[in-house]
Amino acid sequence: MFGYIVRRIMIMIPTLLAISIVTFIIIQLPPGDYLTTLVSELQSRGESVDQSRIEFLRQTYGLDRPLIEQYFLWLGGMLTGDFGYSFEYGLPVSDVVGDRLLLTTIVSFATIIFIWIVSFLIGIYSATHQYSAGDYALSFLGFLGLATPNFLLALVLLYFANVTFGTSIGGLMDPAYVDQPWSWGKVLSVLEHLWIPVVVIGTSGTAAMIRRLRANLLDELDKQYVVTARAKGLPPGRALFKYPLRMALNPFIADIGNLLPQVVSGAAVVSVVLSLPTTGPMLLEALRSQDMYLAGSFLMFLAILTVIGMFLSDLALAVLDPRIRLEGKATK
Repeated sequence: MFGYIVRRIMIMIPTLLAISIVTFIIIQLPPGDYLTTLVSELQSRGESVDQSRIEFLRQTYGLDRPLIEQYFLWLGGMLTGDFGYSFEYGLPVSDVVGDRLLLTTIVSFATIIFIWIVSFLIGIYSATHQYSAGDYALSFLGFLGLATPNFLLALVLLYFANVTFGTSIGGLMDPAYVDQPWSWGKVLSVLEHLWIPVVVIGTSGTAAMIRRLRANLLDELDKQYVVTARAKGLPPGRALFKYPLRMALNPFIADIGNLLPQVVSGAAVVSVVLSLPTTGPMLLEALRSQDMYLAGSFLMFLAILTVIGMFLSDLALAVLDPRIRLEGKATK
């Protein structure tokens, strides 16, 4: 196991390096840069442009250098904890992101926990009560969750929360706590508002997970070893949890690597609708304005989540399923 972990970590390093190259190329694909976009916007509003100041900024931030030099400056800065300078906000990227990254992490992990708990319980019930009224009802809710657009569900829940619980519409906390230091009151306010984005973002992922777990568990329950275990008098609960459920959870575990970035990136539209102070709207604006350092930091954050998620899912699969061999050697 230790050797496998070391090999995977060594593979993660060139993987992230390759992702950083692709990310930098994608950001640079549109013609021009942030300063070019800024000049165009000023000219469209009829405002004068100080070309000397534009050239000074271009030289200061290395935008006049070859792309290969810009890439290594950006990469070297990230490795030393310097994520660059946001042209749009006029601040270092680390200062701009600030609480947004923390709030994004809170929303993302709360959503993942919600997806796992709900889909785990409903998936097991649907598989063990196949073709029952409850199975049909939960399957209908699953398909409804897949078909309902997130932004529409967000608007419905905003109205419901405001009318029923008096929760302020939009945002992830009461307006009084915005730009205030963290306190117990602010934490409780975040928890009060957190359930709306968690339910909205997690609905589609939950519906897909339910269908996947149900199908896999039904396939395992029909296998001969389960029939034999029941015939020998093994209690139903043990006959379910001992092996069939463990084998059916493999897709659950394997989806960890995809679930983390999907939750973060999928929350962008919901964040705009709900006015959430997360990284989604900021990433969209950074890509639109070609704020390369800010956009690049967000994209690398998603890449790191993906790579770490795949690493954790592989380790969990090896622990969960003894049929998986880390060494990749066939056993007789």
